[in-house]
Amino acid sequence: MTNIVGIDLGTTFSALAILNAIGKPEIVPNADGDRITPSAIFFDEENPDIIRVGIEAINSRYLNAQRSVRWIKRHMGDAKYTKKVDGKSWTPVELSSLILKKLKQDCSAEHGQIRDAVISVPAHFDEVRRKATMDAGAMAGLNVIGIVNEPVAAALCYATARKVSGKILVYDLGGGTFDVTVMDVKGHQMEIICSQGDHALGGIDFDRKILEMLEQSYREKFDSELINSDEDRAKYEDEAEDIKKTLSRRPVAKKMLYGSAGSRKTEITREMFEQAISSLITRTDILLEVVLEEAGCQPSEIDRVLLVGGSTRIPLVQRHLEKMFAFPPETTVNVDECVALGAALHAGLTMLREKPDSVPAGISSGLKGINLTDVCNHSYGTICAPVDKETGRRTIANRIILKKNTPLPCECTQMFYTMSKGQTELEVTITQGEDTAPEYVNKIATYKFELPPSRPAKCPIKVTYSYDVNQRMHCKFQDLESGRVLEVDFCLDQNDEMSQSNTTEKAEQLEALKVK
Repeated sequence: MTNIVGIDLGTTFSALAILNAIGKPEIVPNADGDRITPSAIFFDEENPDIIRVGIEAINSRYLNAQRSVRWIKRHMGDAKYTKKVDGKSWTPVELSSLILKKLKQDCSAEHGQIRDAVISVPAHFDEVRRKATMDAGAMAGLNVIGIVNEPVAAALCYATARKVSGKILVYDLGGGTFDVTVMDVKGHQMEIICSQGDHALGGIDFDRKILEMLEQSYREKFDSELINSDEDRAKYEDEAEDIKKTLSRRPVAKKMLYGSAGSRKTEITREMFEQAISSLITRTDILLEVVLEEAGCQPSEIDRVLLVGGSTRIPLVQRHLEKMFAFPPETTVNVDECVALGAALHAGLTMLREKPDSVPAGISSGLKGINLTDVCNHSYGTICAPVDKETGRRTIANRIILKKNTPLPCECTQMFYTMSKGQTELEVTITQGEDTAPEYVNKIATYKFELPPSRPAKCPIKVTYSYDVNQRMHCKFQDLESGRVLEVDFCLDQNDEMSQSNTTEKAEQLEALKVK
């Protein structure tokens, strides 16, 4: 049977789910028997060909923090970030591929070869990060058939696990990122309205607030620093995470602090913790207000709030949501697993759409009736120099071609023109953002488009942007007169620019490494 899987590649934990014979998603435990795997990596000191991923990598951080990596998702798509170990510089894509390889390897041991997969990403991930995630999957030996937004995957899981209908808000607060999505759901018919998010807001940030309190407590007692090495920091980062989890269950957490000046017992109350993270919760509240305004609805018009991500277990989070919407949020599924489960469902739907003959009848029947309409999560445009009607002068502007929240799949074409006589080159800039001012949007790619010589000004250039149901954008620039075409694929190269790439060579290099 064809194995169809979905992967939640998380900041702190990752998980893999597979569709069973009747099209129901099931979490596949890792080699240690755990249903979720820490997104942590440790490069073995004794055998450089062995790379440890998961709980063993977490524990090894205390021995040599310089050889460990955590929270790499925060750096996905950042060409400036590398982790140097034994003379090799590892990129975020390569490091992420090691986590994916571990998940694939453990699943293959139980279910046979794993090939086709959908990987989840935060809804607010831009095109660079989405392509980087797909490249990481390819390096791990996966055929990444699509990308799915995490709140969309979670909603798929909720909607197929129980009856959900009406205007739904998915509140996704994970280990490193925050997303909030509004959607219309009628049974298995799901339509995304809009999303907002923050790629630097999650459980890690709550942990850091606790870590600051631990350091301050030790400083007050001994007038000395608690943390004096990377290994100390690794230890107390994990202690802080444990305290956060304890405070979700009990009003007080107690710990012994061991530093160079001596040891002391300290305690942190839930009230102290909630005061420390209040500014972070305010950031989520602001994004909630923005997404509701964008969706054109009041809190009273939201029928249900679905929670996703481990950080939603924090009581303050749930109280804030209940106060805003006047009813408690729902946690009827496992908030740590629902994204992977939904990603597996999305993978099945993708295979049914693109390769229906390869999907077993049982899976096909189990997915019958599920229909999802997603939207473009950003506006995309290009830099141009139109003539100002009042002054008659050209002004540099960002022209939006694909608008945010357009239902997928979508395609839009606009016509542009060369500016000068004899122009032989056109600088093509692809932008992401909602503003018409170039300084307020992200320039995600810039290319040179070679044009024929000896031509008059105002030669037409046809620009087509499309966004497919697998969350990938495609750009085409066509010089109508000559027929020349520039097509754009997205990824980061070593010069921090977007370019075409081939991951095959790196995949072969990583294949020789042993991931345990």
